This record gives sequence, C-alpha cells and structure tokens, in this order.
Amino acid sequence: MTYIVTDNCIRCKYTDCVAVCPVDCFYEGENMLVIDPDTCIDCGVCVTECPAEAISPESPELVKWIEINREYSKKWPNITMKKPHPTDAKEFDGVKNKFEKFFDSRPKKQEKNES
Repeated sequence: MTYIVTDNCIRCKYTDCVAVCPVDCFYEGENMLVIDPDTCIDCGVCVTECPAEAISPESPELVKWIEINREYSKKWPNITMKKPHPTDAKEFDGVKNKFEKFFDSRPKKQEKNES
C-alpha cells in the first residue's frame, strides 16, 4: 500500500508533508503536490502533517488519484523542503471537486534561488 495526494491539496498545497518524508517522494505542480507511489515506503508520517487532510492510503475508491500521482510524479520536479503555502489556502481547504475546477498540470517553475 502506498499513500497518495488527493483533491483537497489543489490550491492549498501545504508542504508540511514534504519536510517529514524520509524518501523524498513528493513532486510539485503549480497548485498541488503528488507522491510517487513507486518510491513511497508506506510509512504514513506525511498523513498527520497535512493540514488539509489531503493524503490518504491507496484504496479502490482512489484509483483515479493513484494514477494522477503516478503520472505527475514523473513530470513534475521533486520537492524536499517545506515552502510557504499559498496565501489563500484556507479559502480552498474543503472545497469539493477541485480537480475539475482548478487542477493545473504544469510543473512548478523553479525559482532562481532554488536548486
């Protein structure tokens, strides 16, 4: 079993989970994070760190999210350090159906001072 990032991360993108991941399996898009399910070691430490409760264990109901995490972890840059969350994150926490409304498939642009 692996853990995956789900809908509620979109436009919240808290990165508390990244700071505790022992295997650096998080990847960053413009407005959400994903977990590489092939790298995740199933430790679950990220789950309790997510203020938006957007990380779940894989399950049959979340097949769509397993595939989204797998696909975008291959396309987006790896993130290994906590960053400030979007200023409007609390406004989007709990909004339903964010994937259809707000998902951005672009990778996060790396800042000049980021490595």
